[in-house]
Amino acid sequence: MIAVRKLPARYAPIVMPFVLSILMTAVVSVISTLRSLGATPAFLATWPGAWALSWLFAFPTLLMVLPLVRRIVACVVASPSQPGR
Repeated sequence: MIAVRKLPARYAPIVMPFVLSILMTAVVSVISTLRSLGATPAFLATWPGAWALSWLFAFPTLLMVLPLVRRIVACVVASPSQPGR
């Protein structure tokens, strides 16, 4: 089996929103573009640009809002040290 080199753990705060933004913008832009244009040749020509533009906004937005989201989640979800709370 080929060993895959992994990034150090300190990169997780950047890699997680990077991957999340790629996946989420891909799904949302596919749905939006299909709804707009239908499954036509124009879809195949239009979707990559729609995805790229949405990703350019989504990735920096995720980097900015994730600390707030983590705080909100911490207020709503019990930590492992507080069972049954």
